[in-house]
Amino acid sequence: MAMNPLLRLAYLGFGWLMVAIGAVGVVLPGLPTTPFLIVAVWCFARSSERFERYLIEHPTYGPTLRAWREKGAIPRRAKILSVAMMSVSFPIFLLTAHPSLLFAAIVAAFMLAGAAYVLSRPTAA
Repeated sequence: MAMNPLLRLAYLGFGWLMVAIGAVGVVLPGLPTTPFLIVAVWCFARSSERFERYLIEHPTYGPTLRAWREKGAIPRRAKILSVAMMSVSFPIFLLTAHPSLLFAAIVAAFMLAGAAYVLSRPTAA
């Protein structure tokens, strides 16, 4: 069954938006690259085999994208950096935003859930 051309175009456009945001993440500290590229590969799998293959075979990002696709695995270095950044950013958030206790608890809960998710994934070789 053929995909609706407008839906294919939407997937393609959103995939390229994710690639653009991921590219910004390469040079901007604190903005991750890989999660955006994972979404881009997902979009390209539905819209452009050529662009999907390009990302999956990319010399720098391809191994990480393939590990995620095949096993839901995250490289050890990425796990360490992710949890470390969350650990550092929460105190900075507390000191700079002066949030209410409820809001601080909500942010902490989301960060802990994110860290638990990252740590629960298999470790890529």
